[in-house]
Amino acid sequence: MTGKAKSRQHVTTKAKSAPSKPMKKPVAAVSKGKEPSMRTGALKKMLMERRQTVLKEIEASIGHRLSDEQQQRVDAIPDVGDQALLDSERAREISIMEMRNRVRQQIDEALVRLGEGNYGLCSDCGVEISEKRLKAVPFARRCVACQEKQEMLEKIEQEEDQTP
Repeated sequence: MTGKAKSRQHVTTKAKSAPSKPMKKPVAAVSKGKEPSMRTGALKKMLMERRQTVLKEIEASIGHRLSDEQQQRVDAIPDVGDQALLDSERAREISIMEMRNRVRQQIDEALVRLGEGNYGLCSDCGVEISEKRLKAVPFARRCVACQEKQEMLEKIEQEEDQTP
């Protein structure tokens, strides 16, 4: 046997003997009359469409902001009140862009989870997230019950931080 043939045989032997890890049953494998790959494909398509929409919104905001800044350079120097209004509008636009970017990041994370096979499972309790919730919030990480608990905990923490 040649050196290459021995190394190939060694690699295939190792690959066959490696134990497989038990995995949670992903939503993509749950069948409601559809093949798992079809469901995964549909979920991926939904996430990608949502991602494209968010990216277009971000690009439109950036384009609008750049054209506004160019127009301001052409216009006369604004007075203090106009400048304050412009600064407030810029801050609001930046905040909106940051929110859209967070949504895009959450969609990217959901796509990774989909590829790993654990998309649609609650990160807290492991229960399958309802299809209705995933359609409304495709990047949801928690089921409704766990999300409500999380929001309640965050609210309590905020109240504790605000009390003197």
